[in-house]
Amino acid sequence: MNRRSKIWVRVKVLPDGEQMTIYGREAWCLRRLIEAGEKGCTPIEQPAPRWSAYVHALRSEFGIAIETIHEAHPGPYAGSHARYSLRSRVAILEDNDTARAAA
Repeated sequence: MNRRSKIWVRVKVLPDGEQMTIYGREAWCLRRLIEAGEKGCTPIEQPAPRWSAYVHALRSEFGIAIETIHEAHPGPYAGSHARYSLRSRVAILEDNDTARAAA
């Protein structure tokens, strides 16, 4: 699969960040975080195989601020899970859906 067929977003961290293009699962993750707003996302609500890896890449490679909140959950497999909440203000300038619609 080439980059053109993957999910991608062109974004800018506001107010004065550089434009950057993010591909694949990291783009998917960023979209979910933007859509979730202040509430944030958990892997329980938005299943994906490696949320922590996507969040790590968005933080380390793209400089996007994402908070990790640890939440307890009950049940037969009680424990804790992470809730990720976007703290940077990020504007989507273009994505594969809008580019495809414009073509």
